[in-house]
Amino acid sequence: MLLNLHVKNLALIEEVDVDFEKGLIVLTGETGAGKSLILGSVNIALGNKASKDMIRKGTDYSLVELTFSVSENCAKQLKKYDIYMEEDNIITVTRKISEGRSISKINGETVNIKTLKNVMSLLIDIHGQHDHQSLLYTKNHLDILDKFAKDSILELKEQIKEEYSKYTKLIKKLEEFNIDEGQKAREIEFAEYEVNEIESANLKPEEDVQVEEEFKKLSNSKEIVSALSEIYNALSYETAGGLGDIINKAVMDINSIKGMDEKISQFQTELYDIDNLCRELTSQIYDYNSGMDFNPEYVREVEERLDVINHLKLKYGNSIEEILRYKEEKEEYLEKLNNMTDEMESVKNQISELEGTLNNLCTKLSEQRKKAAKELEVLVKQALVDLNFIAVEFEIQITRKESIGENGFDNVEFMISTNPGESVKPLVKVASGGELSRIMLAIKSILATEDDIDTLIFDEIDTGISGQTAMKVAEKMAKISRNHQVICISHLSQIAAMADSHYLIKKTADENSTTTSIKKLTRQQSIEELVRINGGSGITEAGLIHATEMKDMADRTKSNLF
Repeated sequence: MLLNLHVKNLALIEEVDVDFEKGLIVLTGETGAGKSLILGSVNIALGNKASKDMIRKGTDYSLVELTFSVSENCAKQLKKYDIYMEEDNIITVTRKISEGRSISKINGETVNIKTLKNVMSLLIDIHGQHDHQSLLYTKNHLDILDKFAKDSILELKEQIKEEYSKYTKLIKKLEEFNIDEGQKAREIEFAEYEVNEIESANLKPEEDVQVEEEFKKLSNSKEIVSALSEIYNALSYETAGGLGDIINKAVMDINSIKGMDEKISQFQTELYDIDNLCRELTSQIYDYNSGMDFNPEYVREVEERLDVINHLKLKYGNSIEEILRYKEEKEEYLEKLNNMTDEMESVKNQISELEGTLNNLCTKLSEQRKKAAKELEVLVKQALVDLNFIAVEFEIQITRKESIGENGFDNVEFMISTNPGESVKPLVKVASGGELSRIMLAIKSILATEDDIDTLIFDEIDTGISGQTAMKVAEKMAKISRNHQVICISHLSQIAAMADSHYLIKKTADENSTTTSIKKLTRQQSIEELVRINGGSGITEAGLIHATEMKDMADRTKSNLF
């Protein structure tokens, strides 16, 4: 049950903090006062889309906070989302919207939108102004029936969904085999050509890197030999004035004075190191240059090998590894093409077997749906009678589709007759807007009992009705509210009079701002609001008498209902 609604800085709402009780709660107000805004704030807490445009002008954020008391059964279901409560079974849902982001929390712990929506679906159900129009789409009739059948078909639906997923994958695989012999021969020929081209190259891992380095070295061999020869001569011990010659002379000089001072021995050691380094370097340069004998034929061989590798890279991958991987894939594809006939037969057999399994499962599902449909027909018809459908017939027609889907093979359509002697016809063709609203109310009242949802919100479910029908709708809402908390946004005095708690939504404006507020009315204030709803130009004695009579009659009706 919704205990408290706290909204701050949301559009026209500066701050609203309102407590709710059990029973039938009715919210009324002038057109444009912000009734839809109150519902919109609840929708935000449910995880619906939120944007920075909702933030009240002059503020940095919007906040919506709902506090619920939940049943033991609901508390158990919440545990699968890692939502745990204290002994009082109170849960607080918060959503804060700021520039560019929103943060959702449950009992102070941050949650993602998916978790928020899943949790809220257990706590509250909202029927919006236009939700009854969903009945105009027969695909929704199947969803309603399945929601009613619930536990009796849940396992079957999961099995069908799993088997159908396998089935669609096999169908897709079979379609891949759907090529004629000519195309198959061309595919084989081309794949063999590609495999042979790669195989004939006899590629080795990382060969491309090695060949590129070798080619770069050979391409610059003349410059390298010339430069290293100059360096060798500069370092040479055999060339007068070379660095080696100078170091050699220095070594002889220091050897002649090495015993004259201890420090000179240190210099001698360091000079020996320099001498050894220079000799080693000149030896390495000599060996490298000796191996750089320029061979045009070898250069051409390296260049041709590099061309082969680059050509294959251009066609099959950016590296040797990718080219070899491509070859493996083509070899697998070739094997698949060559074995296509056998594999295709295997896939066909699997499909045939799955079709049998699916047909059996869907037949069982259809039988369960037909059983549930009979139960739902009785309940909906009675609920419609309660809602002033005097001579109504309601049937659920289940026919078989030509093909199987993940929801089975059933077409479900609601059929109705609202006039004596007339046969039932498709609801989508004969029901008016006002009738659709009442039919949806009837269905919602039944599903709410099945789903064990404590709080139901109806936004102008009374659209398109008046008079005695409006009174019947009010009675139905009161009846539902005995087992559920019902919050109803209404513009009809019959429903407002039936309220256990009546709230007024009001918009006020000054020079600088416009604000929407909500206030719980006393009995006398509720009577005065009934006068306004009834169309009175002001509070008159006659209007008050009539409104008081409405309130008294509603109280008597509620006491007689139970």
